[in-house]
Amino acid sequence: MKYNSQKVAYWFFALSMLLLTLQIIYGFIMAFAHMGYDGLHEIIAFNTARAVHTNLLVVWILSGFMGAAYYIIPEEAEHELVNVKLAYIQLITLALVGVVAIIGYHFNYWEGRKFLEIPRPLDFLVVINVLTFLGIIVATLYKGKKRTTTSLVLTMGLVFAALLYLPGMIWFDNQTMDSFFRWWVVHLWVEGVWELIMGGILAFLLIKITGVDREVIEKWLYVIVGLTFISGILGTGHHYYYIGVGKVWLIVGGIFSALEPLAFLAMALFAVSMYRKGEKKHPNKIALSWTLGTAITSFVGAGLLGLAHTLPQVNMYTHGTLVTAMHGHLAFWGAYGMIVFAIISYTLPNLTGRKLYDSTSGLLAFWLSNIGMLGMTVAFGVAGVAQVYLERKMGMDFGDVQKEIEVHFVVLAVCATMFATGIGYYIYEFIKYGTPSKEALQTKN
Repeated sequence: MKYNSQKVAYWFFALSMLLLTLQIIYGFIMAFAHMGYDGLHEIIAFNTARAVHTNLLVVWILSGFMGAAYYIIPEEAEHELVNVKLAYIQLITLALVGVVAIIGYHFNYWEGRKFLEIPRPLDFLVVINVLTFLGIIVATLYKGKKRTTTSLVLTMGLVFAALLYLPGMIWFDNQTMDSFFRWWVVHLWVEGVWELIMGGILAFLLIKITGVDREVIEKWLYVIVGLTFISGILGTGHHYYYIGVGKVWLIVGGIFSALEPLAFLAMALFAVSMYRKGEKKHPNKIALSWTLGTAITSFVGAGLLGLAHTLPQVNMYTHGTLVTAMHGHLAFWGAYGMIVFAIISYTLPNLTGRKLYDSTSGLLAFWLSNIGMLGMTVAFGVAGVAQVYLERKMGMDFGDVQKEIEVHFVVLAVCATMFATGIGYYIYEFIKYGTPSKEALQTKN
């Protein structure tokens, strides 16, 4: 690493690994409940497990994004973080907010709004936490010797992510109005500004790993940013029809949702093209695998599978079914989970000074987690198609349909075990690297 303050990133990555582990545990609780083995229901009801599972996903990915920013921004700006102690305080408060929220869910202390269950008092703490984080990042950029397109796109994504959290805090007595602005957070985060963050991290990794000229990579970044905004903003409309907004949004949302895969296709082509042009033979092949895997898997999960069920003629049947879970799991993993794993894999040798490249456990982590996630996606897809046919075409009761598709969750649990094993290997590698050391400051990136 080039700057001592970059060590802060390690502890955000460590928090991500801890929260991801908890998320997987709650995922298994839900899987067993779907299989008909809901023995924990009196202690952890399904709706509680679901809220914890989805909210942990958001927090561990955000923690990874913050860690990535704390590593990338000093290097791009050529300046130490302006306040390292405040960054550590921000980390601790982020962890505390997450812990309090999770405990609260088990005691029905929540707002009950899907994906935004966090209680209102904690909302304000989240805002303070994120403003602190942004203050450190922006001040570091301001004091830095240079400003690159990569750092500006990453920072822009983080700033917009913070701003788009605010509409979800507005209270409405009308359910349609509440859902309208709730989608500003839920959709425009994951299919808008988070893609900017992903693009910024991806560009940084490709510059470092492939050796391709920065100017070439950053020109591609402009294309991706443009496609993201054109498609993502109006693509939000494919949710609106189902909450009571005008029918025109079904058409607008369907058209622009169909364009969303273009941003991910551009990202995939961009990554593969830069890799082929690269003359630099970087020794960290694991980081390269996660980086290229991000671009390709996100195109399939977020792009193609998203398109497959957001077209109006299809979505009128699949909306709110397990088909959505099929798309959601591979999309989140490909677009955001894998990019966090990529930046961690790249930074660990630089933070610790230990060059543990191409280990067997690292390769097992990559292949087991990805094959397991693909298997889960297929299981969700088959169960979702069966659900759509039985429930929405045949008219069977929801509860009866869930019993009929229990067998598919046996397959899902097997694949989830493979995925969890891969994650276990990755965490083992993370621990094996150890904590950052002063000697690593002499390490060239």
